[in-house]
Amino acid sequence: MAGALVGKAASTVATGVAGVLVVDGFKRWRRTVFSRSNVVTATAWGLRGLRAAETGAESARLSAADVVAEAKERIGEPPRPAGGGGSHDHAH
Repeated sequence: MAGALVGKAASTVATGVAGVLVVDGFKRWRRTVFSRSNVVTATAWGLRGLRAAETGAESARLSAADVVAEAKERIGEPPRPAGGGGSHDHAH
């Protein structure tokens, strides 16, 4: 009976030690992967990608506006002033 109890205790201790080693290893790995320098680098890449996407979207918007303006010109419709704000006929 005492041998079974010692065996069970040894098994429990071994499981606990293995768990601690795994958790400590994960913490070390996380510190390495998610270091401030790596996070800053990844954020910089994200910002560059965002700027490129914004530039592409603005270029597409301007190209579409040019096409619409030219089409309106062809049908004789007067162009809208830049800024696109409508007229305000009412008092505030």
